[in-house]
Amino acid sequence: MKLGRVVGTVVSTRKDPSLESLKLLIVENLTPGLEKEGGYVVAVDSVGSGMREVVLYASGSSARLTTVTKDRPVDAVIMAIVDSYDMEGHVTRLA
Repeated sequence: MKLGRVVGTVVSTRKDPSLESLKLLIVENLTPGLEKEGGYVVAVDSVGSGMREVVLYASGSSARLTTVTKDRPVDAVIMAIVDSYDMEGHVTRLA
């Protein structure tokens, strides 16, 4: 899993039928300190995340293990919206 921030959306009027009704979002990679890490990924949103939210996403074959993405041709899925996290005793709250 990786941390990322939702920074955009993808609209596609023509796509594989198995991708119909899925929301596609552009996620910017973040470091554990919430700094820009460099790079972006297009991910299927399985949790209803929105713009600028910090999320956890999985990529590769793990992206096809959620109920929303099972047996679909996806390479990244947002599976959590981050409320807070604790790193070396320092708690960061986002919500």
